[in-house]
Amino acid sequence: MKQWMNLAKNLMMTTQFGFSLVTPLLLCIGLCWLLTAKAGAGGWVYLPGFLFGLGGSGMTAWKLYLAETKRDKKKEQESQRGCSFNTHE
Repeated sequence: MKQWMNLAKNLMMTTQFGFSLVTPLLLCIGLCWLLTAKAGAGGWVYLPGFLFGLGGSGMTAWKLYLAETKRDKKKEQESQRGCSFNTHE
C-alpha cells in the first residue's frame, strides 16, 4: 500500500510542477493575444510575451530547485546528528 501512496505522491508532484511551468507561458501568450486582438498591437508582441513567459517558468523551476536542495540538506543534517536524548539507537 505504501508503494501506491508514494506513486500517487510523485504523480501529483510531477503534474503540479508541469502546471507551474506551463501557466506563466500560457498567461503571457494569452495576454499577447488580447493585445493583438483588442488593442490592435502588432504581431511583434508575441516575442516579448514568449520570452517573459519562459522567464516566469524558469523562475518557478529555480525556486523549486532551491526548495528541494534546502529540504535535502536539512534531511542530511538531521541524519548526521546521531543519537539525541530521546532517541537512542
